[in-house]
Amino acid sequence: MIEWVPLGGGARPVPRPVAAPLVWAGAFGGALALVALVNGTVGYGRPGLALGMLSLLAALLGLCARFTAAPGTAVLCWLSLNGFAIPPAGTLTWAGRRDALWLACLLGAALVGTALARLVHARAAYRRLTAATGPETPEPGAVDGDF
Repeated sequence: MIEWVPLGGGARPVPRPVAAPLVWAGAFGGALALVALVNGTVGYGRPGLALGMLSLLAALLGLCARFTAAPGTAVLCWLSLNGFAIPPAGTLTWAGRRDALWLACLLGAALVGTALARLVHARAAYRRLTAATGPETPEPGAVDGDF
């Protein structure tokens, strides 16, 4: 005898984050590709535009990563930004406040992406759990405000 069961009937777990080395590989390859794209289309020496695009990349990578992957993601994006988006190309430099600000922007973007993903997943899991248990029914004779 065949028994029909609904496919989406059970509680679904919260998606697991991607391993940090995979996120870092995406950051390394994506950052190099974005800097090459910016240098090829807009022109060389536009670090502001490259920083904005790399921050967006870091936030997108943060959506599928753990919080522990954020510093590595920021450093890999910064290396591409510093090495290939500002003159002289291929030379890493440290300009103090500027590079610290760039690192902070990239780290903040990665952390915001990760926090946003965790919040969305937690909210979805909460909704699934409350929908599975049903709405709470008040006790007989209870009035709103009674504790």
